[in-house]
Amino acid sequence: MNSEQCAVPSPLKVGVVGIGWAGQQHLKAYSTIPGVQIVALAGMEEELLHSLQAEYAIPQAFLRWEDMLEYQDLDAVSVAVPTFLHAPIAIAALERGLHVLSEKPLARTANEGRTMVAAARKAGRVLDVAFNHRRRGDIQKLKSIIDAGELGRPYYAKASWLRRTGIPRLGSWFTNPQLSGGGPMADIGVHVLDYALHLLGEPKVLSVTASAHAELGPRGRGGSARFSPMSAEHAFEVEDFASAFLRLEGGATLLVEAGWASYREKDDLLDFMVYGTDGGAELKAKGSPSAPVGELTIFTDKEGVNADYWPHALPGRGHQAVVEEFIAAVRAGAAVWGSHDGSLALGRAEIIDACYRSAREAKEVQL
Repeated sequence: MNSEQCAVPSPLKVGVVGIGWAGQQHLKAYSTIPGVQIVALAGMEEELLHSLQAEYAIPQAFLRWEDMLEYQDLDAVSVAVPTFLHAPIAIAALERGLHVLSEKPLARTANEGRTMVAAARKAGRVLDVAFNHRRRGDIQKLKSIIDAGELGRPYYAKASWLRRTGIPRLGSWFTNPQLSGGGPMADIGVHVLDYALHLLGEPKVLSVTASAHAELGPRGRGGSARFSPMSAEHAFEVEDFASAFLRLEGGATLLVEAGWASYREKDDLLDFMVYGTDGGAELKAKGSPSAPVGELTIFTDKEGVNADYWPHALPGRGHQAVVEEFIAAVRAGAAVWGSHDGSLALGRAEIIDACYRSAREAKEVQL
């Protein structure tokens, strides 16, 4: 065996921008993947930055993301920062020939997202977005049941993520639409939209009719210390609850609900319900996203006799699976990079934009 056959592939060198909860999920995931080295980290909270640098033995740490991207020893970066920074950081990284994994949503608006996708295509690099909830074990289990045809043809579905007191940091960038792109529809609703369309087989969305409400946040209600301390930097200028009715190609319809705050039961709820021509299903994950596995019920019959059952699902792998799939795409080479250009996330952004337009204009919006 010659030396070329024995050669070990060079390690993939990655950097992470952002050191909050999401950034820490990326760090944790990268640290477990063989052949991946975390070589750079950027974040504004200096004490936490150096603590994480020491924990993961990261050679370089930067207070400014611009400085990190000037670091020559990088192959890929994760972008885990407030939404208004997704586009500038991702585009700058792509222009330097780096692969990019961004947190959701893709960007504040679809137009901004299009610039990111265009940059990925021009650079010929991967642009993936972290939709970790589709990697839940219960959602994956339900996906396999729907794909196997057990429910027949799905014709109506409803999906939601609802909180009692879950506005993240009242008065922070989350509540400023110029920084966040929107309230819960943009923040957690994009997750709901993603896993619902994923479960339904990615049908084309033809139109949306949406409504948005800001009833509790403007009065200082609906915040929670578990989402970090309250802030007073910005007024509350987004919705705290939104719903959207989507007409899908083929005649099916989907109702999406996203709420940071409303007078409902205490525990968060992430759910999905679907009616099909041969069966139905309901998933309820209370305490989401902390609940590792929700209650999954399949409604069906055999020869007219009730045959409902409750399939077993394992916990999902969340960001670990997201990061592993990103690394796998990067390692697969240029032949597959073009299919990882952020297009799916851009489609989600276009639907979210249509929802906000429909809510503002109080009318159905065609896509």
